[in-house]
Amino acid sequence: MAAGSPAVVSSQLFTNAAVFTGEGADAFASAFRIVDGRFVWVGDEADVQGEGSIDLGGRTVVPGLIDSHTHPALIAATAAAAECFPPSVVSIDGLVERLREHAMTLTGPTAWVLGRGFDDTKFPGKQMPTATDLDRVSTDRPVLVWRCDAHSAVCNTLALQLAGITADTPDPDGARFERGADGTPNGVLTEIAAVQAVAQSIPVPERSEQIGALVAIGEELASRGIVAVCDLLSTRLDDPLAAFRAAAEQGLRTRVALYPGWDPAAPLADLADGDREGRIRIGGVKVVLDGAYSNRTAWVVEPYPDSCDHGLRLVADEDVLAAGDWARRNGVQLAVHAMGDRALDRVATLFENEEPWLDGIPSVRIEHATIISEEFAERLRTARMAFGIATHTVFFFAEYDGYELALRTEQVPDAYPIGRLFRSIEPLALSSDRPATAWSDADDVMISIQAAVRRQAYNGAEFVPEEAITVPEAMLLYTGRARLLSPLERVGLIAEGFDGSFAVLERDVFRVPSEEITDVRVAETWIRGERVYRRTPQGQEQKSA
Repeated sequence: MAAGSPAVVSSQLFTNAAVFTGEGADAFASAFRIVDGRFVWVGDEADVQGEGSIDLGGRTVVPGLIDSHTHPALIAATAAAAECFPPSVVSIDGLVERLREHAMTLTGPTAWVLGRGFDDTKFPGKQMPTATDLDRVSTDRPVLVWRCDAHSAVCNTLALQLAGITADTPDPDGARFERGADGTPNGVLTEIAAVQAVAQSIPVPERSEQIGALVAIGEELASRGIVAVCDLLSTRLDDPLAAFRAAAEQGLRTRVALYPGWDPAAPLADLADGDREGRIRIGGVKVVLDGAYSNRTAWVVEPYPDSCDHGLRLVADEDVLAAGDWARRNGVQLAVHAMGDRALDRVATLFENEEPWLDGIPSVRIEHATIISEEFAERLRTARMAFGIATHTVFFFAEYDGYELALRTEQVPDAYPIGRLFRSIEPLALSSDRPATAWSDADDVMISIQAAVRRQAYNGAEFVPEEAITVPEAMLLYTGRARLLSPLERVGLIAEGFDGSFAVLERDVFRVPSEEITDVRVAETWIRGERVYRRTPQGQEQKSA
């Protein structure tokens, strides 16, 4: 452009749509204008009749969706892993066969056979696989497969040997090497520290592979209508900020807030100028306080049914507080994984009387928050600290079998009480936790929305139907309410000043029968005024140039 030439302004008017703006459960419009990638006007198409426009064909439009708790860094770091999720893998034999097929594709002499996503509660007899089972996959290559919760895993005998784990090896703090009757490790690795003792020997993918995987993940997210994510435990990649920013230079369009994990043995360095800014930024720090309900390691007050086990506490108070001090000093959020009622009480006790350090968003996010009573919800709402919650309905949908075994009868009414939370905690989001969810399409937002509305599991079992919410309310937990939870700027609303990012749906999710919500597909996704995804009439997904 010659010096002094006026800047070229890109202006697009969109009409003939049912536009859910995300500003409230009944907030709809019919037209909007995007200038230079931002919404500048939203309203009634009658006000712009006669102007040239992009006709959206009467379809339903929603703001670009936010997945507030997911793990793209983990997916990129384990891109070589075979998918072993239900409903395609529902037995140990099926798991072994899937891993054998994957092993046949490996050529490098040091390559491991990796898998992720199995759910033993869906196997016959709810039996956990062991090293003996994975030795059927290979005795020449190490084998490791993560459980669906991503907190636990199973490996074969060779992997145990490479890691130096024997009958004399002590259990890591807050984790266990499960053992046979003679004390010999059986390949089951319970909780993150035990898994890491083996996984640290896996060859790290080349940086170019990681970056390519992140770009591909962004394209998959766009096919779901997702334009922004929070990566909770981004330190699954080395220097994740640099990796994601490199991916953005190569085509990743997604807005990303990164939450590195807090390691008491290696505290994080303070952030540099610019680390908290831009489309790819550090959003906070994550502490994993307890385990998961689906494998009975969440930290609970009363023991699990037919057990004396109270689950696992993974981090001491002083380490949680140290992570909070780092977050306060660096002006970012503290995100605490807390599923069990005892873990949730501990988070509240540690922070409820502290002064918030952020404006506009919660200083402390609680991740998962399985058991929330009316009293505890009110405790969070009225605390001096500003709390927010990222929770799920896809968990009870996909992992009903595990929750049926893990929840005490008196806990069930307080399990994932989305209606209660919707009424009491304004910064609230539904999310996928992919790939730490026992379902192959966990990041399909429509699965979570249908589960929130119908309160039914994959097998049709009802799960606290009293806590159902409406479709517009559920959509707010991926848009207007979700945006209040994190530092992902200018997303979640179709409103003046926000990114011109939106999804066009093939069917009207607000009007279809509730049992057909999961059949709704994203037809197009636009990010900052550019169409980045279009689904063809034949159902073949295409990336837009």
